[in-house]
Amino acid sequence: MTSYLDGLFGLHGRTALVTGASSGIGRRMAETLARAGASVVLVARRASDLGTAVAAIHEAGGAAASIVWDVGELASLKDLAKAAAKPFGVPTIVVNAAGLNARQSADDYTIEAWETTLRVNLSAPFFLTQALVPAMRDKGAGNIINIASLQSYRALANGTAYGASKGGIAQLTRAMAEAWSRHGIIANAIQPGYFATELTAAVVADKELWAHHARATCIGRNGELPDLDGITVFLASRGAAYITGQVIGVDGGYTAK
Repeated sequence: MTSYLDGLFGLHGRTALVTGASSGIGRRMAETLARAGASVVLVARRASDLGTAVAAIHEAGGAAASIVWDVGELASLKDLAKAAAKPFGVPTIVVNAAGLNARQSADDYTIEAWETTLRVNLSAPFFLTQALVPAMRDKGAGNIINIASLQSYRALANGTAYGASKGGIAQLTRAMAEAWSRHGIIANAIQPGYFATELTAAVVADKELWAHHARATCIGRNGELPDLDGITVFLASRGAAYITGQVIGVDGGYTAK
């Protein structure tokens, strides 16, 4: 049974590239992929936090390397794809977890905040993945995991650009599937509910609002990072080979109510 499950869900011999991997959801997903056997390349802008994340993976017996990079520099993403192949070989798993939310009101949104949000949250996942696809195509396999949001489907206060970018991620995931799945490259997205991360720090700090979101779920609580482990391994594994173009909610039933 163990060998069967390893064959279905194990990631030994695979290389994963995870952006936004210095904290929050990106870091948790990087750690999870390493526990499942993948060699993981962690990408983020903050060298010290990346070092801490890589050290934690090494301490747990995993294989990891880090690259300090700003994925918002779109013209450099082909170079990032090349750099990511150096530590362990060509990545055939990519997790596009880097993101930001300016949290400005619709009346006050600046052009700079709008363009930066769309560039990091939507353009970077496409152009980085585009740069990785030729090597995946050569191997006949690839697993793309994007990070969507409750705001992929509903509007929330002070999230105009963030919501637009995450609505775009849902459609981008479908477009990636249409373009590349015939080559053995599947593309799916995880749509988290409310998790305590840097991006949600303002919401977490408001105890009444945090409790409101917990009550809005079917389960009755907000998400905890280990809740993402199973879906991360599944979407990166052979077990998901016939699933593509899907946005899968991990939100405790928030969008079901």
